[in-house]
Amino acid sequence: MQSVYSQMLIGKPTFPFTKACASDGFNTYSTTFNFNPTSALEASNQFTVELSDPNGDFSNPNNITILYTSAPGEITTSPATVNFSFPETIAGENYALRIRSSAPNITSNVSDTFPAYYKLQDSPFTINNMVPTAEFCFGGSYLLTIDNPGIGNNDSPLNYPSLSFKWYKETGPTSSIFVADGPSLSVVEEGTYFVKTDYGSCSSNSFSNRVTVDVANSGQVETSITASLGEVFCPIQGPNTLTTSSGNSYKWYKNDIEIIGATSQSYDTTESGVYSVEVNYGGCSALASIEIESQMFDAEINVDQDNIIEDGESLYVSITSTANSPEYRWFRDDVQMLSMTQDSYDIDTAGNYKVVVTETQGCEASINFRFKVTKEYDLFPDVANIPNLISPNGDHINDTWILPTKYISGTNTQITIFSNRGEVVFQTNEYLNNWPEENLNPSSVNQVYYYVITTSENEVKKGSITIIK
Repeated sequence: MQSVYSQMLIGKPTFPFTKACASDGFNTYSTTFNFNPTSALEASNQFTVELSDPNGDFSNPNNITILYTSAPGEITTSPATVNFSFPETIAGENYALRIRSSAPNITSNVSDTFPAYYKLQDSPFTINNMVPTAEFCFGGSYLLTIDNPGIGNNDSPLNYPSLSFKWYKETGPTSSIFVADGPSLSVVEEGTYFVKTDYGSCSSNSFSNRVTVDVANSGQVETSITASLGEVFCPIQGPNTLTTSSGNSYKWYKNDIEIIGATSQSYDTTESGVYSVEVNYGGCSALASIEIESQMFDAEINVDQDNIIEDGESLYVSITSTANSPEYRWFRDDVQMLSMTQDSYDIDTAGNYKVVVTETQGCEASINFRFKVTKEYDLFPDVANIPNLISPNGDHINDTWILPTKYISGTNTQITIFSNRGEVVFQTNEYLNNWPEENLNPSSVNQVYYYVITTSENEVKKGSITIIK
């Protein structure tokens, strides 16, 4: 005998929220639905929560979003409540839900509609680089734009391409009217304007600063300059970005001298000075100035980058600076000399040196000095034996073939050096301990040369010289 079950019905889903304002900080929602009879469920059945397009429409399968799918056989009792999260792409006022079962294949009625938005960016942001006022020529316009990236730690909503924006004009201390959509606004009327990220019915902190825009009464308008790090700043934080209002073209000046190439709305500086900008709006212009004080200290060192000392001598190195409570760190060959903490040092050892001067109060910045100390190379040391190894690598140790003084210039001794093929490569009666004078182009193996030393009394010395790489 075959059993016959009545058709299962799934009721319209309900939910405890009136609008879904999801964000990274909160995105857990629930829906409840009834189904009857429960005996109609097959063991493999899965329930799915489906989200419509922003208009509550399920007719296009490509616009339906699956919010939740139960495991096979997981839900067997009615009513059932399930949790889900909304995708980051939701943005609309009339979404709806429906429930679908797989075995049997049944779809519920559509739920009531509700607003749903995912707030990708939910913090205040800037327009007009935080310049609070602006002017434009009579008969013209002024462009307000969302800053990207803007100054400081501005979290520009333009970094989230799916977002849209609405511009408003203030009509009172707490009231405003909508004027336009988009990431920018061409202002043709005086007023105070701001923009909000369009999250519809959801409240949000994603809104801009206010900018008051006026129409100039003459050919000269007013503008201003803002400094991202303030009028007194420490360059260790990076450059101080000076920004003026938006215009057609710009000319920047420092201490009344034009800065060549500075023709953008913003200018970065790490130096003190009086900075001015001339903004052309087309038909009228504006001029603004600001005095910037950099707290970076000055420092000098009394030695050159390359220094030579003789054996037994030392090099006096001294640092002078305007730093507040300076700290000094000395390094030789990248190793810190922990005992050296003063502003001067008598150096008697060859090496590559670095001094780091740090201001520990106020700006807390650092300046580095690098210099090299080498010892003078004695070409005529008093050696007892004829060497048979040299390593011409520029370290002033065995770079050349150094002979006892009884064979060098002034003794009328003939020095002849041969290659391993018997070719004469060097010959002189006035040897200056200077062979080899040129690069011998050493190969991957050590090279061997042969020498003959003939004194004025015809005493002959023979041997080999190995060139070590």
